[in-house]
Amino acid sequence: MAYISASVYTSHVPAIGVAIDQGKTQEAYWQPLFKGYGYSRQWMRENPPDVIFLVYNDHASAFSLDLIPTFAIGTAAAYQPADEGWGPRPVPPVLGHPELASHIAQSVIQQDFDLTIVNKMDVDHGLTVPLSLMCGEPSAQGGAWPCPVIPLAVNVVQYPVPSGQRCFNLGRAIRKAVESFDADLNVQIWGTGGMSHQLQGARAGLINQEWDRCFLDQLIHHPATLAKVPHIDYVREAGSEGIELVMWLIARGAMADVDDPARLPTVKHRFYHVPASNTAVGHLILENG
Repeated sequence: MAYISASVYTSHVPAIGVAIDQGKTQEAYWQPLFKGYGYSRQWMRENPPDVIFLVYNDHASAFSLDLIPTFAIGTAAAYQPADEGWGPRPVPPVLGHPELASHIAQSVIQQDFDLTIVNKMDVDHGLTVPLSLMCGEPSAQGGAWPCPVIPLAVNVVQYPVPSGQRCFNLGRAIRKAVESFDADLNVQIWGTGGMSHQLQGARAGLINQEWDRCFLDQLIHHPATLAKVPHIDYVREAGSEGIELVMWLIARGAMADVDDPARLPTVKHRFYHVPASNTAVGHLILENG
């Protein structure tokens, strides 16, 4: 049967993609950030998944204010890089896994979560930047990403947005869905976005390192408690865009210890860096117990 072997958490700052695409990763400003993902790329090579289930938020590339799904799962065979105003990133298309994606949609909807099923969409930096950080340059892998990816786009842009508890519970439903798929697949689930940042208004440029580090601690050790944190705390402490962190709770809710406390996850890597552009960058790798 299919199973979730690990969860990965990382920020998806657009400027990181630009730095990669323009060959700036070793410049003084960017080198400390990319050094923090050196272990992660080696870990990916040593622990290759068959499928990545990647939770991210769209930035008005696939969706707009005309249509705002709370949770949208991609069931397509492939996804093209989106044009975000500077042209699409020069990376390969992302291949999907329609069979597993459709099974997850069926299972999760039967568990009373309403997913929007998307058979065609482009994917922006929210999805491709984490792949670049974790997998390295696609050209080194024959011009392709190392495995299929199932996108789950979450609305954290236009209120109302889902609660942390709803996201955490969705992660549990996704794990049950994966484990009921009749194929021997090693699946990793990634939660992306965040950490603390605000892009506009009087608090533009806000970064709250204390909040971010506490969030990482809680995510590892007390995820059920963290899931109860209300939206206003994210906005007050982590900035208007800090609400993206609820997406990490989907990945954390999919880990085995949530329903089996004896299976505590192993922390393989933890990294935090300030700043990248005007954002705090957090990163974590947990392996299932």
